[in-house]
Amino acid sequence: MSDPIFITPQGGLSLGDVAGACGVSLPEGADPSRPVTGAAPLESAGPSEIAYMDNARYGEALSATRALACLVSPRFAARVPEGTVALVLRDPYRAYAGLLARLYGEAMRPGSLFAAAGISPGAHIHPQARLEDDVRIDPGAVVGPGAEIGSGSVIGPNAVIGPNVRIGRDCSIGAGSTLTHALVGNRVIVHPGARIGQDGFGFAMGPGGHLKVPQIGRVIVQDDVEIGANTTIDRGASRDTVIGEGTKIDNLVQIAHNVVIGRHCVIVSGVGISGSTTLEDYVVLGGQVGVVGHLRIGMGSQIAGSSNVNRDVPPGSRWGGTPAKPVRAWFRELTTLARLAERSGSDSKDEK
Repeated sequence: MSDPIFITPQGGLSLGDVAGACGVSLPEGADPSRPVTGAAPLESAGPSEIAYMDNARYGEALSATRALACLVSPRFAARVPEGTVALVLRDPYRAYAGLLARLYGEAMRPGSLFAAAGISPGAHIHPQARLEDDVRIDPGAVVGPGAEIGSGSVIGPNAVIGPNVRIGRDCSIGAGSTLTHALVGNRVIVHPGARIGQDGFGFAMGPGGHLKVPQIGRVIVQDDVEIGANTTIDRGASRDTVIGEGTKIDNLVQIAHNVVIGRHCVIVSGVGISGSTTLEDYVVLGGQVGVVGHLRIGMGSQIAGSSNVNRDVPPGSRWGGTPAKPVRAWFRELTTLARLAERSGSDSKDEK
């Protein structure tokens, strides 16, 4: 069986280019003209590749690396071995991310899976759809009447773009995803299998049965948002569901109707956000957080993974637990419970 390399480096970078991109000077004696052929982990990087390190767990790997250069924070700089150029900077991971974007540009967003240029055979484009130049559409994709797609955007195989949906420029819509009742900004990435714009879960409950409430709102996705695989974002019931600029949403997240998410939020896998909740700007929700409906989580707040939020969270807070509370109170509870359990175990031994 052959061993394909799925994402290959674009090349063209030198060691001097790397240092310049990081905003640091090369150490004395380092040759700025040495070519950089790629990036790799510390333990496997070769003499023409770059690596990074900012975690004490990888100290031994750093000491043994054969990388051409390593982006490293000041506290680990002394452990960089001879033969590897130390590029010392405060945030090596962020700088490394920027270099990866230059070396592996094709990995920045999903492209055509059919190597399509323009509309490929087998795509179904309604005559009333409007496509700008340089839109690529893979086989099996469906674009409905009145839909608009901006230049540079890619629609993956078997994706469905519903009637009158608007998709901006330089977007990537992953294979098998569906977008209805949605307005999508520029440079948005929607990974495979995502569902955007379907009914919210709305019923008028009663002893004689549950009456379906028509969901007549939209989903607004602003610029530079990324939406993970198999994530679902329901359209609004009467108001719009809004995903703010620059927000990053992981796989398998559920966002209910009328939810408003601010700018540059981070929502990790498994999160469920109930209807009509508001997240202000720069909120972070850890994995598997659950949020009760009609709440407000204040700007810059962070909620620990697996927590359940059942009341408003003030701006700038760090909460955790079930029900969620300020982390200091949560840690005190955990410590108290651990002591009680330990004491109970000791009492049982004494009784024996």
